[in-house]
Order: sequence, then structure tokens, then C-alpha cells
Amino acid sequence: MVRSELVLRLAAQNPHLHEKECEAVVSAILGRIQEALAAGDRVEIRGFGAFSTKTMRARQGRNPKTGESVPVTEKKALNFKPGKEMRQRLNSDTPDALPELRWAG
Repeated sequence: MVRSELVLRLAAQNPHLHEKECEAVVSAILGRIQEALAAGDRVEIRGFGAFSTKTMRARQGRNPKTGESVPVTEKKALNFKPGKEMRQRLNSDTPDALPELRWAG
């Protein structure tokens, strides 16, 4: 599923909201998650999973084409750990239907 599909699905399940409002909601949520991760915070969504960052240390890499040794600088990587409910759902033989997204407001 891509972002536009998420917006369309959210709008279809909440007919009282316009598509532009759904886009604003999705953008606000994703933007806040990005801000928190950039600040080094952990983001947990109960029943879904937790996002965190991990620092990858600097190391010596190798250019696969030439075999030359190349320095690789320290960088951050995104880490996702699925929640218990998500793991159970992914490993079940008959996954349940997705819970409906509802706007309370």
C-alpha cells in the first residue's frame, strides 16, 4: 500500500471527511513520526509495532566493482519491531480483516 492508497481507504471508510482532510491527517501523522525519529526518539504504535533508530558505526567497506577498500562513515538506520498482535496476525493461517480506521472528531 502506498500513501495515496492509504488516504483513499481512509476517505472511503470516513465519508464525512474530504479526501484533502484525510491527506492532511496522514501527512501530520507521518510527519510527526519522522520528526520524532530524527530527534532520536522511539515511536510505538500499540498493536502495530515500534520504530527506532540505530547508529551504524563507521567501518571499512569494499567497492564491489574494483575491490578497493573504501571508508564508510557512521550513519543512522531505521529499525522496526512488530508488535505482538502484528506478529500473531502475520503468522496465522487465516489473517483477520484489517480493523477500520475511524476518525473521532
